Amino acid sequence: MESLTPTELKTILFSKRANIYYLEKCRVMQKDGRVLYLTEGKKANQYWNIPIANTTVIMLGTGTSITQAAMRMLASAGVLVGFCGGGGTPLFSGTEIEWLSPQSEYRPTQYVQGWVSFWFEEDKRLQAAKNFQRRRCDFLEKVWGKDRDLQSAGFYADDAEMERALQGFRQGIEHVGTVSELLAAEAHFAKQLYKYSAQRTDYGDFSRDTDAGDIANIFLNHGNYLAYGMAASVLWVLGIPHGFAVMHGKTRRGALVFDVADLIKDAIVLPGAFFCAMNDYQEQEFREYCLLKFTEHKVLDFMYDTVKKQSLQWQKGVGSDDGDIYQSE
Repeated sequence: MESLTPTELKTILFSKRANIYYLEKCRVMQKDGRVLYLTEGKKANQYWNIPIANTTVIMLGTGTSITQAAMRMLASAGVLVGFCGGGGTPLFSGTEIEWLSPQSEYRPTQYVQGWVSFWFEEDKRLQAAKNFQRRRCDFLEKVWGKDRDLQSAGFYADDAEMERALQGFRQGIEHVGTVSELLAAEAHFAKQLYKYSAQRTDYGDFSRDTDAGDIANIFLNHGNYLAYGMAASVLWVLGIPHGFAVMHGKTRRGALVFDVADLIKDAIVLPGAFFCAMNDYQEQEFREYCLLKFTEHKVLDFMYDTVKKQSLQWQKGVGSDDGDIYQSE
């Protein structure tokens, strides 16, 4: 194992990796040159392999532990590891996932340099926030326009109600003059989406509350944290610190994770939570649904593309570098 180099392990581009793991009541370890997780049964213990070269994020829930040897292998493969509460959500209200970022001196510099080149100018930071919100709307229209599961439940981006909501939000994006005003427009748009989703699935009265015990709110919490894991992985790969947020930075540390995750939550997690609640999915089934949709709609590709282009928007003399920064040599 010691002879393997990080380059040899990174055989799959980060934007093409398929797996996100949420584990609980198990031990993650290294055995025979592989990373495994061990579950203890009444009669026998079972080992399950984790394909680290095809994994972006591992979330460790309640009752988990990880060995130093396993962490070394995961770091070599560039896998982001996080501790969290049961079901992928925090143990306590307001507590964020604690991420263990793999360390490497060969991380890119062009994206963080491009990001900080505009970040300290308030008008450019607002423009970046607006660009993110435009891309958010574009992605929602793209996903809802072709996702058969959502369409079977009555979710259409081009029906009258959604067109009005999207048009109003897009107009709001163009006319706001501060980040606070943009956050207010975003909150209003989110309320419209919650109402629309509840109506389409006959869910009844709904109010977004992270501490609520109804199934839609629980699914939204779980799906959001999956999106946060992917966003954190994208930012680590591109070398951009989480504190350089364009919208959520006033009250939340690591807020750029939330900015990036918001790009895809409305398109997939939000309607998916109501769709899965309508079909009586269990929590594990909902997580599988989210991961399937993330892959189907190429969420990682979309996140990478958006963040990379934004970081280089005002950079002069810097190439676009449309390829993934981690490529096999």
